Amino acid sequence: MGMAITALPPDPPAIVVTGRGLSEIREDAVLDVIRIDRKRIGQSASGRLEDVLRDVAGLHGFRRSDSRSANATSQSIILRGLGGNASSRAQLILDGVPQSDPFGGWISFPAIAPDRLGLIRVTRGGGSALWGPGAVSGVVELESATPAEVGDVEAGVAIGSRDSVDGRGSLLLSNRNAFVAMSGAFARGDGFIPIVAGDRGPVDRPAPYRQSSGAIRGVVQVAAAIELQANLSAFDDRRDRGVPFTANRGKGFDGSLRMVATGATKWSLLAYGQRRVFASQSASVDPARASATLVNDQYHVPSTGWGARAEIEPRVGPIRLRLGGDARLVRGRTQEHYQFVAGDPQREREAGGRNLTAGAFADATVARGGLVASLAGRVDHWRIGGGSFVQQVIGGAVLNNDVFPTRSGWQPSGRAAIGWHGEHGIGVRGALCSGWRLPTLNELYRPFRVGSDATAANAALQPETSAGGEVGADFQLGPAGSAAVTLFSQRLNHAIANVALAQGPGIFPGVGFVGAGGTYRMRENVDAVDSKGVELDLRGSHGSVNWSLSYAITDARVRASGTSAALDGRRPAQLPRHSGSATLGWAPAKRLNLSLTGRYVSSQFDGDVEDRRLHGTATFDAAASIPLTGQLALDLRAENMFDARVEAARSATDIVERAIPRTLWIGLKFARAPVASSNHSR
Repeated sequence: MGMAITALPPDPPAIVVTGRGLSEIREDAVLDVIRIDRKRIGQSASGRLEDVLRDVAGLHGFRRSDSRSANATSQSIILRGLGGNASSRAQLILDGVPQSDPFGGWISFPAIAPDRLGLIRVTRGGGSALWGPGAVSGVVELESATPAEVGDVEAGVAIGSRDSVDGRGSLLLSNRNAFVAMSGAFARGDGFIPIVAGDRGPVDRPAPYRQSSGAIRGVVQVAAAIELQANLSAFDDRRDRGVPFTANRGKGFDGSLRMVATGATKWSLLAYGQRRVFASQSASVDPARASATLVNDQYHVPSTGWGARAEIEPRVGPIRLRLGGDARLVRGRTQEHYQFVAGDPQREREAGGRNLTAGAFADATVARGGLVASLAGRVDHWRIGGGSFVQQVIGGAVLNNDVFPTRSGWQPSGRAAIGWHGEHGIGVRGALCSGWRLPTLNELYRPFRVGSDATAANAALQPETSAGGEVGADFQLGPAGSAAVTLFSQRLNHAIANVALAQGPGIFPGVGFVGAGGTYRMRENVDAVDSKGVELDLRGSHGSVNWSLSYAITDARVRASGTSAALDGRRPAQLPRHSGSATLGWAPAKRLNLSLTGRYVSSQFDGDVEDRRLHGTATFDAAASIPLTGQLALDLRAENMFDARVEAARSATDIVERAIPRTLWIGLKFARAPVASSNHSR
C-alpha cells in the first residue's frame, strides 16, 4: 500500500513592490552616465551625501566646505565647469521630486540621509530634455532603497572628533504587496575653527552644527503592476560660521504621491509639495579680528514649491517612446533687518516673488543590435511675477517700494544622441544637447553679504541657456570591469555672475553700507561661460576587491563685456581645472568591508577676477566595517586622515578659511536580516 505524500506549501513569493520609478531608456549607451550603488554609498567616511557625490569627478559645489560648516546658501551642484556663482546648474532629483530649494536653488544636503538611498545615477551633460529647467549641466537622480536592499531594522551610532555624534536608524515593515520604510538621522558637533591658525583673532571660535532629518515612505500595490507611493520627510539644520552673528538655520517639509505602472505600457503620475524656511545672519569683522558687528539679519526667508509630472512609455514598433509633461510653481520672500546701530536694526527690507515653469517633453529611442539612437525634445513656458522690493526705516518712512513687471516666455531644449557597442566590449557614443535655467528668486530679489563684501540682487535677470556636445568611448575590461572616456564642449549663454561694480566705503543700491576694504557687487547676466574638457572613469572588481577611478580636466572661461568686461577670459570662481577621486575596496568576508578613498582638486580662485587663489589639495578617507556578531559590526571611519589643509575661501585681506579637517569616528552598526547589494558599476 502506497504512502500518501502531502505537498508542503510553497515559499511565500518575493516582494514585488519596489517603490522605484520608470526604468531608464538605455541612456548609458548614448550619454555619460555614472552609477553609485548602495554598497559604495555606505562606504562614505563622513556619511554625507555631498561626500558620496564627490566620487564623480567634475561634480562639485561652489565651496569645498561640506554641510557641517558651509553657509547653506553656497551648497549647490555644478557639472562640467558651468559655475561662477553659488546657484545649482545641475538638477538633483529624489524619487522624481526636484530637491533644489524653492527660493534659492541651493541643496539642503542634511535633509537627505544617504542610508535612505539605494542608487545614485549621475548624467553629465544633457539632462534638460527630460528633467527640464535647471539641468543645464546634468542631472543627479537619487532613488530610495527597495525592501530587497535593506534590513528590517538598521541602526548605527558613532562618536567622533570635537565631541561629534552621528546617529542613524531605519525600520522596514513589509509584505508581498506593500511596505512602509521609516528612517531618521541626527548629527551634532562642536565644530572646528574655520579660520586657519595664522590668521585667527580673538573673535574666531569653533563653528558648531546640529542637524536632524526623518522620512516615512509607504508603497502599496493597488492593482496588477500598479504601485502607489507616498513620501513624507522633514529636516532641521542649524549651523554657525565660527564668528558671532553668523548663525544659519534651515528647516523644511516635503510630501509627494506617485503612481507607477510597470506593465506592458509603463506610466507614472507624480504630485508634490515643499515648504522651506531659512534664516541667516552676516557679520563684519574688524581688521584685527578682535570684534564682530551684526550687519544683516535675514530672520525669515519662507518659500514653497508645488509641482506635478506625468509620463508614459508606449512602444511604436521598434521605437520606445517617453512622453510627458511637468510643472513647478515656487513662491518665496526674504525678510531682513539691516543697518545696525549699537546692535539695534534701523532699517528693514522685504523682497520676493514667484516663478512658474511648465513644459512638455518627448523622447524616442530605438535599439537595433549594438546601435542605440535617441532623440529628445521639450518646450517650456516660464513666468516671473509678483516681484517686489520694499525698504523702509523701522517704524518710519518707506525708502523703496518697487514692484517689478511680470515677464514670461517660451524656451525649447533638446538632445540628439547615438551610440554603438560591439561584440568585443568596445563602444562609441556622441550627443548634442541644449538646456536652460530660470533665475532663482534668490538671484532676482535677495541681496547677501560675505564678510565685508555685499552683493545686490537683480530683478531684471534673464534665463540662462546652454548648448554643447560630447563624444565618448566605452571599454569592457574583463568580466567585471569597465572604462569610459568622454570629451565635451558646452557654452552657457547669459550666465548669471556676481559682478564687481565698486569698492567701499559707501552706500550702494540694494545692500546699503559697504565698509572700507569691501566690494559692492550685483548679479548680472554675462555673455557666456565656455567650458570644454575630458572625463575618465574606471570601475571594476576581482574577487573580494573592487576599485573605481574618476578624473576630470575642465577648462572653463567667462566671456564678458560692458560692466562685466573685467571678467572676460577669466576662469569662473571656485572652479578647479583638475579633479579626481579613487577608491579601493576589500570585502574578504561577509559583512567585513574596508575601503580607502583619495581625492584631489587643483587650485582655484575665490575671487571673480582670479585675485585670490585657493591652493590645490589631496585628501584621503578610510572606512571599515568589522563584524562582531551576526548582526552587530564595529564602525571605524577617518575623514582627511592626514589633516591636509583644504582651503575653502580667501578674503580680500588674505584671511584664509579652511574646510573638512581630520575627523575620526568610532561606532557600532546593527542590521537585522541584511542583504548584499549589487556591484558598483557603470
